[in-house]
Amino acid sequence: MADNGAGGMDLILWRHAEAHEGTPDAERKLTAKGKHQARRVAKWLRKRLPRDARILASPAVRAQRTARELTRRFETVAAVGLSARAEGLLKAAGWPGAGEVTVVVVAHQPTLGEAAALALTGRAAPWSLHKGALIWIEAPAGGDATLVAAITPDLV
Repeated sequence: MADNGAGGMDLILWRHAEAHEGTPDAERKLTAKGKHQARRVAKWLRKRLPRDARILASPAVRAQRTARELTRRFETVAAVGLSARAEGLLKAAGWPGAGEVTVVVVAHQPTLGEAAALALTGRAAPWSLHKGALIWIEAPAGGDATLVAAITPDLV
């Protein structure tokens, strides 16, 4: 999936896995179920990502822990954090990008859903991603963005 053959960008928007309730919000940790969700989706992703994929994660503990299930080689980026907006998240990811690149963003709702809608339709909309789920979007150079996959932890 990461080789779109058209020299474009793959963008994977991954919502952090299930976390405990509480405050402060940025310090919420994954539940046992959340750890399991993150491991399952990370295993699925690892088989499909190119080695040079760029991984961006929100500074929030639950997003960091979700990203860590995929790799220890990720960047903590405030622009995809708890107060992120769809436009800022896409900008931080370099969307739609130039050249062949794959970027995974581990972040939060409602921003991820809004960013997915914006990337695919040109307008932010209140799309929902379940905890631990991801949306994979491809933008071939000079072409329209297309949905490659929409995965929840229960599907992998």
